[in-house]
Formats: sequence, structure tokens, C-alpha cells
Amino acid sequence: MIPRVIPTLLLDGNGLVKTISFGNKTYIGDPINAVRLFNDMEVDELIFLDINAKKNNHKINFEFLKGVASECFMPLAYGGGINKLEDIRRLFEIGFEKVIVNSATIENPKLIIEASRLFGSQSIVASIDIKKNLWGRKKVTIHSATKTINIDAPNHALNLQNIGCGEIFLNSVDHEGRMNGFDIELIQSVTSKVNIPVIASGGAG
Repeated sequence: MIPRVIPTLLLDGNGLVKTISFGNKTYIGDPINAVRLFNDMEVDELIFLDINAKKNNHKINFEFLKGVASECFMPLAYGGGINKLEDIRRLFEIGFEKVIVNSATIENPKLIIEASRLFGSQSIVASIDIKKNLWGRKKVTIHSATKTINIDAPNHALNLQNIGCGEIFLNSVDHEGRMNGFDIELIQSVTSKVNIPVIASGGAG
């Protein structure tokens, strides 16, 4: 199998940022310029994640995202602050093909069940952020890795597959932005548990 490389762009307001382990934000540019660059590169897919949407509890900026989607020639996925079916419906209407749900996988799994039934599991991506705790154990986190959930990644991924997610976006918080390689052990633990596609994130150099 030939792996696919999917650029992930982090939104902070209407700008793009780079982070290290979900902190140390550095502004890197305008989203529209980035989209045009990746159009020229002919990448297979593009992911936009609003890193503060859930934490700050602000509404999704659909008008801004519509402008981004209008410039994009490849399939788009969006995550950040998705709380209800209407959010998902509007994202699809403005040109996004997939939605990425993180905190709601724990706090509102019913949303995933209903979204999968209405829009198809292929369009629902579950984001799993994994971070080591004080004892070195890798645990699921939500709310931009500020809240730890007492469940491990493989079992969480399997449960999400069973309720309708068509893809897993697996992110190692400890490796994120450091460009020191993926957490291969973590990735293998999840891919061996599920039979849906897994996007590995955190550490690519």
C-alpha cells in the first residue's frame, strides 16, 4: 500500500499557526495562500483544524470556510467546534467532504451515530489526541489536550468504528510539531485494532 500524505493546517482565528505539543503557537500565514500552494502541489486531501474552537466555545466561521473551500481543488476536511448535525450539514453544503470530531467522541457520541446515518460513515472522521500522563501512560485527551480521559487509544478507536466513524485521525500530542518521527508503537496499536483507515499525525519531519 502506498501511503498518502495529507497536509494538516491549524487555524487560529483566520490565520494559520504552527504549534509544538499543542503549545508555543507561531503564526505562519494566510490560509488562502496555503490552499493555492497545495493546489499546485496536487495533494490528495487537505485538513483544516481550528485549534481554539472548542476551548473558546466560539461558533464556526462558515463564511470564512466557504471562501477557503472555493479556492481548493482537492477534498477538504474540517474539525473544530462541531457540536450538532446542523454544523456538519452546513460544512458539507459549503464544500467540505469530511468533518473531524474530537471532543464530541467522548461528550456526545450520539452525534457520530446520527451523522453517520445521515451523511455516511465515509464522511465522519474521529480525531483522537493521545498524550502521556505523569506515569508515562498514553491516554485519550480532549479540549486541546487539557482534559484526560481514562481510556486507551485502541479501545477508543474500536468503539468509534463501531458507532459509525469511517476514519480515525490519530495524533500524538507529545510528538506534535517536533518533526522527530511518528509514535509508531501508538499507530500500530490502533491500526491492529480497527479495520477503517487511520491517519497518523504528530511528528512528521
